[in-house]
Amino acid sequence: MKAYVVEKTENKEFVFGVKEIDVPTLEENEVLIKATYSSLNFKDALSSIGNPGVTRVFPHITGIDVAGVVFESNSDEFAIGDEVLITGYDFGMNTNGGHSEYVKAPAAWVVKKPENISDKEIMIYGTAGLTAALSVNELLNNGVTPTCGEVLVTGATGGVGSIAVSILNKLGFDVVAISGKKEKVDYLKQLGAKEVILREEFDIENPKPMVSERYAGVIDTVGGNILAQALKAIKYDGVATCCGLTASFELNTNVFPFILRGVRLIGIDSVECKKSKKIAAWEKIADEFKIDSLNHITTQITLEEISEAYRKLLSGKAVGRYLVKIGE
Repeated sequence: MKAYVVEKTENKEFVFGVKEIDVPTLEENEVLIKATYSSLNFKDALSSIGNPGVTRVFPHITGIDVAGVVFESNSDEFAIGDEVLITGYDFGMNTNGGHSEYVKAPAAWVVKKPENISDKEIMIYGTAGLTAALSVNELLNNGVTPTCGEVLVTGATGGVGSIAVSILNKLGFDVVAISGKKEKVDYLKQLGAKEVILREEFDIENPKPMVSERYAGVIDTVGGNILAQALKAIKYDGVATCCGLTASFELNTNVFPFILRGVRLIGIDSVECKKSKKIAAWEKIADEFKIDSLNHITTQITLEEISEAYRKLLSGKAVGRYLVKIGE
């Protein structure tokens, strides 16, 4: 079978590309999936260059997402022919991932695909879409509605940000997007952003502990100073979610927004969250969160084109989602 493999050389360098390897053999409570689609995420790109915070086991197949059909099963939960997907857990990190024609995984990681969405569509969402859906859910579950006011989305041209903007727009929210890509302002407005703020205009060192109330909610995908500044502008009883650290893993803030405005900051983890929570989010993605702009945010590639896409992800030049077509 063909797979996208990262290998560590004797000189501790990393080489990667498509190779022919053996189809894996199943053990107890595992399934073998004939992959149809996967996707690319920033974590996949980090894995390809041997980032030790993501992957320490080599040779390694990248891809933290996959969709396909059960080809073989050693689990009572899944039968041959079931349409399934995997996101999260250790998949694509220190366990071989989805950039492969056949994928082996524990049955506990596998989810049956909702009926009213295709395998192609669900992989356009992938981990990024799941993270965006979990983020939007936290706003809704904590009382943030369209009548409460604007919602700010940071890192809006990325995978999570693009889908979050689209879902919020579908639900009737006024969305304000932050991006460092001036040339992508029209792209974000086509997704539904009412206003786009350039990163350099927002990522500033403001010494004030709080600023005027503006946002009912914030979906942050970048961390660092941008999240710190966003917290200062959240309305009373507002909510911020955070799921990323491309700007920084550090957060230098103060307690005033939390104790004077009752602001809540909620972390989003799509990797180890309960399977039941993932299934509920996928059901929403296939229904009320399903967006019409999938083709607009998607670039479809093959296994052979992954390396170039990784370069764009790592250099900050990627926009939207990369869909990897693997099989029929």
